[in-house]
Amino acid sequence: MTQPRTTPVFAMLLALTAILLVVLPFVSTFDDLLTVIGMKLGIAAPLQWIVPAEVRVTVVMLGLLGIHAGAAGNQLVVWNSSGAPQTLFISWNCVGWQSLILLGLSLMVGLRGPMPLSTRFEVIALGVLGTVLVNIARITAVCLLAALAGYLPAVLFHDYGGTLLIVGWLFAFWVLVYRWLVPDPTFALVPRP
Repeated sequence: MTQPRTTPVFAMLLALTAILLVVLPFVSTFDDLLTVIGMKLGIAAPLQWIVPAEVRVTVVMLGLLGIHAGAAGNQLVVWNSSGAPQTLFISWNCVGWQSLILLGLSLMVGLRGPMPLSTRFEVIALGVLGTVLVNIARITAVCLLAALAGYLPAVLFHDYGGTLLIVGWLFAFWVLVYRWLVPDPTFALVPRP
């Protein structure tokens, strides 16, 4: 029996998930290490340009959810139901560049094998767009929790829930890709005469 071509990407994602779950308590420390590496590579300044736009999009998303919010540069203010403001600082490190690295790793495994160049571009574009949207949803969820439940639940979700959200997105992404964009020929249904 032949191995489906989806197996390597899902095996890699499963291994990454297992590693992330084991090291989840150390994610903050690892994130600090990635931050130092990112700063040495010079990605902080270009990513900082993205922050105000992401903050404004987050304010719009919060407004759609009925949460009063405002933005000024890379700061976001949410008001809870009693009218008390909660100021949140969104840095270049919060925009989700780490999730793009995970997406890149999964693309290196998932795009192996024969497939048209146009399909590869479609998969990459869908992956980047989806990852950006999931990161906006993640930031919105953190702000929503800050407004509805307070600072501590927002920080816990930021530090742990966001990682699980990204991993869940990558699994869903590859299911979509292999189902509709790059169907596996071993699963193709043969029409009956």
